[in-house]
Amino acid sequence: MKMLMKEWKLCMHPMGYIMLLCAALILVPGYPYGVTCFYMGLAIFFICLEARENHDAAYTLTLPVSRRDAVKGRILFCTVLEVIDLLLIALFILIKQLIGGPRNPAGLDAGVALIGEALIIFAIFNMIFFPVYYSDINKPGKAFVFAAAAVFLWILLEIAGTYTVPFLRDALDQPDPANMSDKLLFTLAGLALFLGGTAKSVQMSAKKFEALDLSL
Repeated sequence: MKMLMKEWKLCMHPMGYIMLLCAALILVPGYPYGVTCFYMGLAIFFICLEARENHDAAYTLTLPVSRRDAVKGRILFCTVLEVIDLLLIALFILIKQLIGGPRNPAGLDAGVALIGEALIIFAIFNMIFFPVYYSDINKPGKAFVFAAAAVFLWILLEIAGTYTVPFLRDALDQPDPANMSDKLLFTLAGLALFLGGTAKSVQMSAKKFEALDLSL
């Protein structure tokens, strides 16, 4: 908890708050809703960039914590932001359903399945960004490029899938409450991937950071 508070007080970038507001893009007709999750990845990049400029790693390791604890603190902090973003997305999905409007032509419509989609996107980002970032904390841009490319590839496949893949088109991309059992299973699968993938990311990142020579 102390590392989490340290991250929030010393590493939180203003872009983190701004990108949380991007959850409201769910209300924009015809917007590819998966991209709203990408903006949180962009915020995480700025957080890591800010940490580099402020020599946060050098400071953190003067504290009575291990490198593994430092990695856990950063990833936990970013995961908390992702969960807050997810809650805001869920809120705007509810608002979208209440106000109504045309179906989304650019991927999954605003509904339960979109929450599963968001969890998958966050999982993909975490599994790629953090292990690459902790291979060289001085190059957060490199980690972001790899993670962003994977996220956008998934979003493009998801959008195409809503037109070509029967399960996506006929089960998930339908107005709630239709096919709710399929949508809930999809969301639970996304949650499992998010939790398992992020835990694996912590393990891989800690191993890489422990081997990193910070004197360079």
